[in-house]
Amino acid sequence: MQHQGGAVADGAVGGLVDDLFRREAGRLVARLTRFFGTAQLDLAEEAVQEALMRALHEWPFSGIPDRPDQWLYRTARNAALDRLRRQGTAKRLSRDVVMLAEARLQDSSGHVFAREIDDDQLRLMFICCHPDLPPEARVALTLKTVGGFGVGEIARAFLAEETAVAQRLVRAKRRIAELALPFAMPEPDALPARLQSVIDVIYLLFNEGYAPGEGDTVIRADLCGEAVRLARLLAAHPVTGTPEVSALTALLCFQAARMPARGDGAGDILRLAEQDRSLWDRALIGVGLAHLDRAARGDALTALHLEAGIASCHAAAATFEQTDWKAIVGYYDLLLERAANPVVALNRAMALSMAEGPSAGLRALEVIAVAPSLRRYYLLPAARGDLLERMDRPGEAIAAFTESLALAGTGPVRRFIEARIESLRARLPQAASGG
Repeated sequence: MQHQGGAVADGAVGGLVDDLFRREAGRLVARLTRFFGTAQLDLAEEAVQEALMRALHEWPFSGIPDRPDQWLYRTARNAALDRLRRQGTAKRLSRDVVMLAEARLQDSSGHVFAREIDDDQLRLMFICCHPDLPPEARVALTLKTVGGFGVGEIARAFLAEETAVAQRLVRAKRRIAELALPFAMPEPDALPARLQSVIDVIYLLFNEGYAPGEGDTVIRADLCGEAVRLARLLAAHPVTGTPEVSALTALLCFQAARMPARGDGAGDILRLAEQDRSLWDRALIGVGLAHLDRAARGDALTALHLEAGIASCHAAAATFEQTDWKAIVGYYDLLLERAANPVVALNRAMALSMAEGPSAGLRALEVIAVAPSLRRYYLLPAARGDLLERMDRPGEAIAAFTESLALAGTGPVRRFIEARIESLRARLPQAASGG
């Protein structure tokens, strides 16, 4: 294998390995699990981690391979085989098992991945979503194993403690080993029982990339792209391509189409009204519309249908001003009829402010402000600040944004709020002299 140059700066290697981990870890774990069996899920994860650590230590001196993904795959494969040999007696693995794994893993060239007909990650998702596992364990395990999520990221997605998530993962892996599940798609009549958990995983995977809770980037496009890929794969399956899956796929396509315009050149957040809509991916919007049409062919009206409807209103609007805000409020009303959700109510209040004016939105916010789950949610005071700014009450808006800043986590979000505060401060003298 050819290597790029000689020694490489540690920072460059670290950035590449981090990027490869996000793009390849789930695929590598799935592929190794396919060959070594679901009882060896921990082995597959540990082997991939070992390969990544070796890359961090070796590449600064030996150079970055021309095909770093293939280097990681081969290194992880060898690490897994070494562990199997060492554990052979304790695990009662025969020599034939190890030899079979070596033979099946012999060809590690790039075209092997390209000609795979069945998607290993999708198979692993359905295994992780086995009905014998608690629903929250299914989602957590799939995010960890297939999505490459850390325990902290999963805890944030669940609004749970990291220790609780870690224990949940250990119990889930132990149960999968006990079940000795084959690495295969379930029979068609068993698929629906696992489908909802798979839908939840893909939805969370996209959300983590679209609004990352940590780091200094507006969007993690790799996570969003992977979620869209898995959703489209699921929608194309003759059994799993249900109307709800089509609605999920439509929603993610609409959201992903807007990603190129969500940030500026400096990596800062742009509001929907500020985005250059010529940057939106119209082809992907077309894919979303096709899936939305398929979603309407069934009798069910799920929350994902309604969320996709909201996203379609944004995608269809030529300008921010031409957005059908009344239709969006109607979708949110239907969502709230299904379940009282303070975050949905917050989004509805902002849509209402566009349909009927900021004072109507502010009144709606006051109703939901007492919800315990919103007490530490930075978007609640941020929404109030936005409405107060539109009502030309800059002093109160600054106070609201300052409260939001104290709750915000990521660099882009903090910079966005700080910029709003500075802009409002520049208006204070004018407001004072006018009053």
